[in-house]
Amino acid sequence: MPSLAKIEDRPTPSEVYNWRIYAYSITAAFGAVLYGYDSAFIGGTIALASFKKEFGITAHNSATISANIVSGYQAGAFFGALLSFPFCERYGRRLSLSLAAAFFTLGAGLHLAPDAHRGLAPLYVGRVVAGLGVGAVSLTVPIYIAEISPPAIRGRLVGLYEMLLQVGGLVGFWINYAVNETIPSSRKQWIIPMAIQLIPGALLFVFSFFLLETPRWLRSKGRTELADKNLSILRNLPMDHPYILQENAMTDQQLAIEEAKTGGGSLSARLREIFLPGIRNRLFMCFMLFLFQNATGINAINYYSPTVFKSIGITGTSTGLFTTGIFGIVKNVATLIWLLFLIDRFGRRRLLLIGAVVAGLCMLYVGGYIAIGKPAQHVGNITSGGISAVAFIYIWTAAYGPSWNGTPWVIASEVFPQHVRTLTQALLSASQWIWQFVIARATPYMFQSMGYGTYLFFGLLTLVGGAYVFFVVPETAGIPIEEMDAIFGFRGAESYGNKTDLENSSVEGKDMHEHVE
Repeated sequence: MPSLAKIEDRPTPSEVYNWRIYAYSITAAFGAVLYGYDSAFIGGTIALASFKKEFGITAHNSATISANIVSGYQAGAFFGALLSFPFCERYGRRLSLSLAAAFFTLGAGLHLAPDAHRGLAPLYVGRVVAGLGVGAVSLTVPIYIAEISPPAIRGRLVGLYEMLLQVGGLVGFWINYAVNETIPSSRKQWIIPMAIQLIPGALLFVFSFFLLETPRWLRSKGRTELADKNLSILRNLPMDHPYILQENAMTDQQLAIEEAKTGGGSLSARLREIFLPGIRNRLFMCFMLFLFQNATGINAINYYSPTVFKSIGITGTSTGLFTTGIFGIVKNVATLIWLLFLIDRFGRRRLLLIGAVVAGLCMLYVGGYIAIGKPAQHVGNITSGGISAVAFIYIWTAAYGPSWNGTPWVIASEVFPQHVRTLTQALLSASQWIWQFVIARATPYMFQSMGYGTYLFFGLLTLVGGAYVFFVVPETAGIPIEEMDAIFGFRGAESYGNKTDLENSSVEGKDMHEHVE
């Protein structure tokens, strides 16, 4: 299996691949459970009859309330991703992760405060606060794991974030089905899915204090003694081992290059750097990829899956939540296949193109069925056409999972030079949350006013996204950063009068910060 093979950049002692590196990576990656669970459970929970009854939600106000509850989370995450970047750079990755977990846990606690007397105001606040934490997690965790990982298994360890995100989502989809089946309609029925958020949030907060700060960040702050100690622990080698000394030398060299290129590493200098010709076009390309990723309709299904299946003809809360759970399983399996077998073997462009065509056609089929079959007129009796529409939703999921789910993040992680990569990741994380906010806010109203047109809208935009990839996005798999500069027309730092001798012998990192929805 090529994707699981260790491709080493230099001779590596076996001690480097030790249990500690996996333990620290899994602990940090547990932050993905927060993100995955919340994105999956909320749509089903607010669709429960017990929740609607307690807060007086009717057909008249349902769209507005649903949009407020769901989109507040994305709004908080947008600011969390942006604000966490300077904090992460100044105070370190570990402390940033602890603070993110604290914000999420506080927000999760506020989810338990609303009742018929207080109304939904505490929930709205809790959604924003939890979103702040998740936005910070979405930036900090991949950076932390990439910086502590040996190069040969970096992609695999960062991939733990993706897998735990999907596991969290799977639990979120099925918890609603479980409470609906086993607990009578009451406050307890909807409060349990809300309360479960406290478990991963509290665990991440506690265990984050046992994490080691990344040696790379410590060296960037001149704290070399602690950096040497932490690297020795992570690599399971003595501090004077040649492998440790070589890794420290490579890190120091890269940090010196970054400081020279960005005028001392200031934020303003980095911002100027990303708008240079040859880098700004990469940034715009990645912004567009994230726009089209959300334009597939993934977050409409993630956050409003019971509504999606109801529009096809699936009636009854239990049946709707069950079909939603199956959606979660298909999404997990598809993402696992992408991670283990497809992303490095088939390249980026091909996966995006195939995914866009298949997913786009599936959405068009579902919209066409609703327009012609009119399932709303056959309540309680799903037709064969309705069954096929459900199947096409699952086919859509199987096409999206191995293509648009994580591939845009892989491209975004590998096209930028190392000295601006963290900043571009922060900006792209924030942009992704903006697109999620737009979709989460608009979807309930789209279902109300457009009906089947919602699916046609997403289907056509997905095909447009495929056309964009075909004409604009180059293949980036296995391309060194020097060649990437040539592909995107970057003239290099020497064209702007700040070339250093260090650049001639630099070894560019190949971190992979992958991310899925």
